[in-house]
Amino acid sequence: MSDNQQPKTGLPPVPESLWRATHEFDAYPKLTEDITADVAIIGAGIAGITTAYLLAQTGMRVVVLEAGKVLDGTTGHTTAKVSAQHGVIFDEIMHHFGQEQAQMYYEGNADAAKWMRNLVQEKQIDCQWAEEDAYVYIQSEENIKKLEIELTAYGKLNIPGEWVDPLPIPVPARAGIRMPGQARFDPLAYLHYLLDSAVKQGVRIYEHTTVTDVEEDASLHVRTYGDGPSVTAEHIVVASHFPVYDPGFYFTRLHAERSYAVLVEPEKAYAGGMYISDDTPYRSLRTVLHDGKELILFGGENHKTGQGICTFGHYERLEQFAAETFGIRNIPFRWSAQDLISIDKVPYIGPITGRHERVYVATGFAKWGMTTGTMAGHLLADRITGRDNPHAAIFDPARFKADPGMKHFIVENMNVAKELISGKVGIVHKKVSDIGDDEGAVVRHNGKRAGAYKDTSGKLFLVDTTCTHLGCEVEWNVGERSWDCPCHGSRFDYAGHVIEGPAVEDLKVLDAQE
Repeated sequence: MSDNQQPKTGLPPVPESLWRATHEFDAYPKLTEDITADVAIIGAGIAGITTAYLLAQTGMRVVVLEAGKVLDGTTGHTTAKVSAQHGVIFDEIMHHFGQEQAQMYYEGNADAAKWMRNLVQEKQIDCQWAEEDAYVYIQSEENIKKLEIELTAYGKLNIPGEWVDPLPIPVPARAGIRMPGQARFDPLAYLHYLLDSAVKQGVRIYEHTTVTDVEEDASLHVRTYGDGPSVTAEHIVVASHFPVYDPGFYFTRLHAERSYAVLVEPEKAYAGGMYISDDTPYRSLRTVLHDGKELILFGGENHKTGQGICTFGHYERLEQFAAETFGIRNIPFRWSAQDLISIDKVPYIGPITGRHERVYVATGFAKWGMTTGTMAGHLLADRITGRDNPHAAIFDPARFKADPGMKHFIVENMNVAKELISGKVGIVHKKVSDIGDDEGAVVRHNGKRAGAYKDTSGKLFLVDTTCTHLGCEVEWNVGERSWDCPCHGSRFDYAGHVIEGPAVEDLKVLDAQE
């Protein structure tokens, strides 16, 4: 959607991802009858599709269940960097996990990127794959030492990297570290190939099929919403972003963050490379070829889901940064994404608990899902087929490191408790009559808290703001026209339908006449 497509109200357009806007996928049916498979995969993002693709090559019968549409979640809203450089993280990982496991983290992501590169070349996948150097940089003088320590960790872990000062592009930076030989691409063009190939090898895909539970006896049974049909399988992979089946209490070990992206046609030339800052404000840059022009994708403005004050303000600050650095001719696309962060910043990939050895999870990719999602596919396919994987140990979901695990566990769950309480006791002054067209807000309705939105024609949508996951109170997200839960990141559209889990039930619809 371009900037000249403003709604009549003058409010900003509803965001739209470049990747989703420029790709169409086959529509897949909803599951309507009980079926069996060797492996049932819950979630059709990069982790689920890669796992399905790899397992299909072994001859296994694979089923993929998706609550919405394939590749319409975080994978369809990524900045699409294929990189083992995940910010200033290697010294921290080495400190908490040791040098051997820190090496596993790097090599697992580097091997995933190499596998993707080889597949693109071998299969000649037309996905704008381009080799780029990756840079992590800091903007403040007080963080210079942090960057120096990180470069020392590169040396200990045999990671290729070098100190850079100044950076090749005109961003406010004190210094950076360059990691050569990384890449950028069109993620949905790449995954279109994997999806089509998997289907040709017998993988069955079902969309609009919401999973509510997993039951275990001699076999495993995936239950769907409303006592719907089930899938009986020998192995289950939960790759639904936030684990929709959660015997391991992952909601206490993950938090959801939103981040924002604007695609800009710049006034100034770009010198190449992919960039991320590692201090405040967080910024990400890379180029994209669109309609024959080289555009710049600016990302950043991270905040916990449901805890952003004015979400559209995040887009405005990115646009200001773009204007100050490269200038703006046009902004054809803007969008946001939701990512899950584990308490130690390392993904959980493996058996979902020690008692559920045939049920696996892949989550907590912390904004780096292109490599970690691909790596998850390999780790889980190896586990299911009985092969050893040299990178598995650091990603084991059963791990718990007292430092930093205990501190972050307590902090995150105190934050959840604060949001739960504040949402219940906060005073609401607005009334439905105060809401204009294409506006939403928490209102007072019949003496109770409610969520109101009026579309551009003035039609009112009224919902109960109590999240159907664990009862926190959702908040209005003006930038996305959605209701977001500040506790565990569940999101609902303006009519109350689930967009993102862990919630699986819609918000209760209220009668405006009551």
